[in-house]
Amino acid sequence: MSADFWADQVVIVTGGAGFLGRHVVEELRAQGAANVIIVRSADYDLRQQASVAGLYADHPAASMVIHLAANVGGIGINREHPGLFFYENLMMGTLLLEYARRAKVGKFVGVGTVCSYPKFAPVPFREEDIWNGYPEETNAPYGLAKKMLLVQSQAYRQEYGYNAIHLLPVNLYGPHDKFDLRASHVIPAVIRKMVEAHERDAPGVTLFGDGSPTREFLFVRDAARGIVLAAQSYNGAEPVNLGSAYEISIRDLVELIAEEVGFCGKLHWDTSKPNGQPRRKLDVSRAERDFGFVARTDFRAGLRETIRWYRANRSLADS
Repeated sequence: MSADFWADQVVIVTGGAGFLGRHVVEELRAQGAANVIIVRSADYDLRQQASVAGLYADHPAASMVIHLAANVGGIGINREHPGLFFYENLMMGTLLLEYARRAKVGKFVGVGTVCSYPKFAPVPFREEDIWNGYPEETNAPYGLAKKMLLVQSQAYRQEYGYNAIHLLPVNLYGPHDKFDLRASHVIPAVIRKMVEAHERDAPGVTLFGDGSPTREFLFVRDAARGIVLAAQSYNGAEPVNLGSAYEISIRDLVELIAEEVGFCGKLHWDTSKPNGQPRRKLDVSRAERDFGFVARTDFRAGLRETIRWYRANRSLADS
């Protein structure tokens, strides 16, 4: 990456104080970006047209937007709020990109989700397969709302010549994730359950589903580096996967976390709860070819760092 490139940029990062956002901001600054504008929901309601217009009016020198803000969570909260997740994510993306174009911001980096892929896409998921079926039902509204940002990006490139790109990260994990059991994804949820069970010397822990689905996970700092690489070097119309190429079953993942935490009780699988998508694994060759991104973090090492962070930040992480 080029420090000269970033020194000249004024970068708006929506969701810049969130889980992924704080790591992207750190990476931007490490690469020499001195002008990073962190957009928080307390300052700008990105679901509202006037607020989004005000964001760009307040920062007329902005040269790039990295859109990370999202209303997002695990299977449970997706099932509770499909309408809310669809509406809020759709409105944020649509308004931010439209008003970036109107404000003549030079580049828009949209960050989508692996949930946009069809439920039964061939594995590994290739970017050209993203339209070949309907997403997994439990998070389809969220995945489709985020996929509309890809449609909008390509339409704006076609009609206006606007430089908008779209990235598709796989499931993320790492320090500063959400560990609220109602809203969190699988890794933080399992870490919290195992740590609490270990502290109570509980005889067992209950998990969702049967443990058979497989997932690919990307350490959050790797994801941040990939996003910043793409923001600097990728200018294409086609979406790009960001992943680690490492796949693990949920059952093996749970057993690994239990081992790292030191929990020795029984694991009970509640098969009345949904499994979610059967497999998720990305073809990550386009990211390596087009802007040189390869994940670096060993999965067990990333888990250990995440567990250490959680134990050291319990009150913050659980809230």
